[in-house]
Amino acid sequence: MADATERAEANIDESKLTVGKPKKRAVGAPAVLHSMEIALDQMGPARSVRTLLKVNQVTGFDCMGCAWPDPAHRRHTAEFCENGAKAVAEEATTRRVPPAFFAAHPLAELETWDDFALGKQGRLTHPMLLEAGDTHYRPVSWGRAFDVVAEELDALDSPDEAVFYTSGRTSNEAAFLYQLVARALGTNNLPDCSNMCHESSGAALNETIGIGKGSVTLVDIETAGLILIAGQNPGTNHPRMLTSLEKAKKQGAVIVAVNPLREAGLLHFDNPQTVKGMVFRGTDLADTFLQIKLGGDQALFQALGKVLIELDANPAAGRAGGPRGTVLDHDFIAHYTQGFEAYREAMAALRWADVETATGLTEKQIRKVGELMAASKGNIVCWAMGLTQHKHSVAMLRDVVNLLLLRGDIGKPGAGVCPVRGHSNVQGDRTMGIWEQMPDAFHDKLDAEFAFSSPREHGVDTVGAIRGMRDGTIKVFLGMGGNFAKATPDTAVTEAAMRSLRLTVQVSTKLNRSHVVTGRRALILPTLGRTERDVQVTGPQMVTVEDSMSMVHESQGGLEPASRHLRSEVAIVAGLAERVLRGRADTAHVDWRGLAGDYRRIRTHIEHVIPGFDAYEEKLGMPGGFVLPHGPRDHRSFATDTGKAKFTVNDLEYPTVPEGRLILQTIRAHDQYNTTIYGKDDRYRGIHGGRKVVLVNAKDLAAQGLADGDLVDLVSEAPDGDRRAEGWRAVAYRTPIGCAAAYYPETNVLVPLDSVADTSNTPTSKSIVIRLERARVAVPA
Repeated sequence: MADATERAEANIDESKLTVGKPKKRAVGAPAVLHSMEIALDQMGPARSVRTLLKVNQVTGFDCMGCAWPDPAHRRHTAEFCENGAKAVAEEATTRRVPPAFFAAHPLAELETWDDFALGKQGRLTHPMLLEAGDTHYRPVSWGRAFDVVAEELDALDSPDEAVFYTSGRTSNEAAFLYQLVARALGTNNLPDCSNMCHESSGAALNETIGIGKGSVTLVDIETAGLILIAGQNPGTNHPRMLTSLEKAKKQGAVIVAVNPLREAGLLHFDNPQTVKGMVFRGTDLADTFLQIKLGGDQALFQALGKVLIELDANPAAGRAGGPRGTVLDHDFIAHYTQGFEAYREAMAALRWADVETATGLTEKQIRKVGELMAASKGNIVCWAMGLTQHKHSVAMLRDVVNLLLLRGDIGKPGAGVCPVRGHSNVQGDRTMGIWEQMPDAFHDKLDAEFAFSSPREHGVDTVGAIRGMRDGTIKVFLGMGGNFAKATPDTAVTEAAMRSLRLTVQVSTKLNRSHVVTGRRALILPTLGRTERDVQVTGPQMVTVEDSMSMVHESQGGLEPASRHLRSEVAIVAGLAERVLRGRADTAHVDWRGLAGDYRRIRTHIEHVIPGFDAYEEKLGMPGGFVLPHGPRDHRSFATDTGKAKFTVNDLEYPTVPEGRLILQTIRAHDQYNTTIYGKDDRYRGIHGGRKVVLVNAKDLAAQGLADGDLVDLVSEAPDGDRRAEGWRAVAYRTPIGCAAAYYPETNVLVPLDSVADTSNTPTSKSIVIRLERARVAVPA
């Protein structure tokens, strides 16, 4: 338990912030040392060894960090990265947050703590209830906790006045039960973290190739001819990807990095699992680095398509080699696609002056990459939030697909689309039905399996949920993991909306901001973590997860639970269902208690409802699990409305910077994962001891009469008014002119709720118009 002194030390003290030179290489000995430092501090020596050696192992547990896949064979003894080690240490910590902690710290005090301080207190141990008007959370029995939820849900005028939010780390089994409870109650209000991340990817891919998932495997990555990485920083966000990129380089792959920031993890990798990486010089990664303006990627992809089409007509114009008509895959285009002629005409009309304005790159730079793609045996495009969080993100990603269709780079080895997902099972949750817009085919099978009628009217996504809470049409919030208050846009609006609710329920392992931004009543329901043993009435249980490349595999923890009062996510959902749905004839036959006692029974239901899960238990015995079917990858079949992959014609869009303004992108520091802050440093970018920095080109600072080190306020501009983040240190940094970057989630306050991507409704966190003003308040000394 923390006293006031411990809390003060835990809160990030921005006055100690220092700025050095950005690194040019990632991982190596510093990553190993920092991993061990955090692990030893949180777990101690013996627990650290016992736990870390089970991460991502066939007989161990799946890392609760990113969704990068595990090798099917020959896994390293230390099959984890620095950020994975931090995530495991935070969950397997020996620190505890018992009822005495809440008795000592009123809610008003906890509201003043930052997420770093809250998270450092350790694991939650008991269910806790905040009653209306209370100043402190108090311990509550599980039975009473479920009664409180039932009371509030029963008082609603409609099931659609409740939302069931899901974070990405929830297992397949828990996610399947969770959506079943929501739909049995009568609502499709199932927002999840995908709404804020890769929803744009799913929208674009579903439209163009008929499935909203990536088409590549680890083997494809490691045998590709060219890998283009855009809007992604693997060194910080998906460090294990660097090992796959290194293998690809050894096989002769060309790597093209496209990013507004020159990230260390895109440039050079010192593999800590090899002598070369630890002692000698590791591996240079990017053969070409394009420092693109924020939001200019669509113009780049269109221009690359234009180059490939021109090279096909006139190979002598570049270095592609071969006779005319051999750059594009004309047989693939004719048999498997539609819309090529319209796309070709649109690219012929594309003006290089517009491309150069949008990207900040030269025609020569882009043509060079086009020639590399034309000469490659297979091209892969990888991307993450840098492409998905713009107003025109869906159109941008349709142009990624256009580019790959030109050379038949869908459904052939070493080629394809690779949206790199964040949370460990975020893709699996969507597969299990965590989506507000599941198709009728899913509902039909769900209804047949459980003999009830699920609602067909689409529910709300994350942005829609916040709007509903704000407007009073949503009154109860249930969160399965995550940190909704911090992860979402427009912080002030979101927090006010959450405080207006009748009840907020958080299923969690640790404290975060969402536990102190509450409705009139609030519940904290503590759950087992991935690292812990899950023993039910039929014995030890395992859960399953799906990675970023559609591989499904098992996960089973081995540690003693942090408290005997914890319940698994499955048990919490089943217990909630048993109480909330009590007396309903249409769901009375569902044996919730039996499902909680034996997860194999849940997987049997999944087999019957979701395609690709036949012989579920048997397939889980395969080394590394099994891969789900993917029509475009497996046999070039496309489940679009025409049965073919679609070339699309998209108007060129890109952000414009008004005079005296900048375009801001939100970014992660190296010492964080999503909203979880592990430490105060971002060593790859040279930032130490603080987080309130804004990275700005020195010329932009000078143009506004500012200098490196000045304190500024960040003010975002939107039609409904300005939003302000106070007291940030301006850092002269190598960014494109007119572009700036600052850390999420602190900058979420600047992202207007109504600034969203077309089609996907994803917040536009990578293209926020801001101005810099000299700080109105100083950072405390």
